Amino acid sequence: MAQTLAAPRSFAARWGQFYILTKPRVVQLIVFCALIGMLLAQPGLPDWRLAGAATVGIWLVASAAAAFNCLVEQQIDRRMARTAWRPSAQGDVPSMQTLAFSALLCAAGSAVLYWWVNPLTMWLTFATFVGYAVVYTVVLKPLTPQNIVIGGASGAMPPVLGYAAMRGEVGHEALILCLIIFLWTPPHFWALALYRAEDYRRAGLPMLPITHGPEFTRLQVLLYTIVLFAATLLPFVFRMSGPIYLAAALVLGGLFMLYAWQLWRDYSDALARATFRFSIWHLSLLFAALLLDHYLMPWITLVVG
Repeated sequence: MAQTLAAPRSFAARWGQFYILTKPRVVQLIVFCALIGMLLAQPGLPDWRLAGAATVGIWLVASAAAAFNCLVEQQIDRRMARTAWRPSAQGDVPSMQTLAFSALLCAAGSAVLYWWVNPLTMWLTFATFVGYAVVYTVVLKPLTPQNIVIGGASGAMPPVLGYAAMRGEVGHEALILCLIIFLWTPPHFWALALYRAEDYRRAGLPMLPITHGPEFTRLQVLLYTIVLFAATLLPFVFRMSGPIYLAAALVLGGLFMLYAWQLWRDYSDALARATFRFSIWHLSLLFAALLLDHYLMPWITLVVG
């Protein structure tokens, strides 16, 4: 009886380890940004069957990229307190099983996107997988302190994928959202790198605080948040959104710049950690406001008119 009960628990624990390899919280933000692209691609409610298939496909491929990242970086993860607990770093999941798991997720997600969405979305999503899992993880991350900047291009793709899923093309609206995420990525990760600098030093990764020092990194965080603030106004400038989004962009952008300014003038690890956490809220709330504006403004205009 004990053996019968132990087997399901062991099976559940094993799949729990595989689930951790997919970096669920990171993938949730990726899927959220892709969903924003889907919803903004059309004036009304989308075809939920198409949107559902696109969401599943993008989620599977993003999870595959995360698992492949864990496989490639298992030695690095062992030397970092932030990642040493991962099953790949602990050796709880064999490398070949992780590779097979990643390949299976990528193949399944690509098949869903090709057959139930459209080939363009499948190829764009696969290119994003290659950009993150290979170009960023294998090539850029261990070689250059600009790894976050260059590799951020693949991380900025989710809204483009969502837009392409619904429209079968890539419009300027999707590219604007891509630009926002691209400019958001460096201050987001450099805030993390500032208070995790020793982790990255032990891992031998050339992150900006290690190669150019914390003061230079803090200045770069401030400069990027200023440029990001300007980019977040583009949806309003190009009439993708109205006053609801504009108000949110002004408030959230102002707060992000305030965090960056304080970080530059009076650094502390606690402030860097708070900046990193706020950056996640910044992007999530910014895109949520864009979505709210997209659906509410037509009704407000109709009522007022």
